[in-house]
Amino acid sequence: MSTTLSPTPRTRISRGKNRALTDRERLHAFLGDALVAHLGVTVGSGEDAHPVVLPTAYGFDLDGPDEGGSLYLHGSVAAGWLGRALERDVCVTITELDGLVAARSGFHHSMNYRSAVVIGRPRLVEGPEEREHALALVVDQMIPGRWATLRPATRKELAATAVLALPLAEASMKARAEGPIDDPEDIEAGIWAGVIPIHRVAGAPVTSEDATGPVPEDVVRRAAGLGAAEWSPR
Repeated sequence: MSTTLSPTPRTRISRGKNRALTDRERLHAFLGDALVAHLGVTVGSGEDAHPVVLPTAYGFDLDGPDEGGSLYLHGSVAAGWLGRALERDVCVTITELDGLVAARSGFHHSMNYRSAVVIGRPRLVEGPEEREHALALVVDQMIPGRWATLRPATRKELAATAVLALPLAEASMKARAEGPIDDPEDIEAGIWAGVIPIHRVAGAPVTSEDATGPVPEDVVRRAAGLGAAEWSPR
């Protein structure tokens, strides 16, 4: 597997090439940091066909059985998009917003961000071992180590849940991490410009009213790791 991103014309970046990241390891690091993916799929048929973009949790395994590793998504077996997603290629995007860039003109306003696009044909994960592994990865993407502390999934829960695996082979990534880029005459005009940094910050874990015992260590670590400032579990 090549360590270079964008191996096909569909994911080769044509605009903003200076923002393109070509090292596959940067994609892997970003997947480990982000939390929400958006799945784009075409549903319906004929004149009723239309695109749908769905936010979803995800997990990934760089050593998974798909080319380039496996990106795992899950949903209800009753979901209308599920069958269509298996019939044609889909697009998954993952984005983290890092800042609002205020320039001296509307044209040059921008955002600092990290964003990945993955295109491919998903497959339905049917083997029980891979299904459980994939669901564990999805849960642990939210709170690392959480799956091991939970009761086993029931047959009913597993029967109601579909798991899709998308190859990570066909992917691209872009990032922006800088200030405004203005025209010289606008700079000379003396208008303020700069960046409003945006950071993901977690609050203190809030215990459910029907829960007992202290906040688990995996939850404490996750909240602290997401940047919770000056909090104590309650």
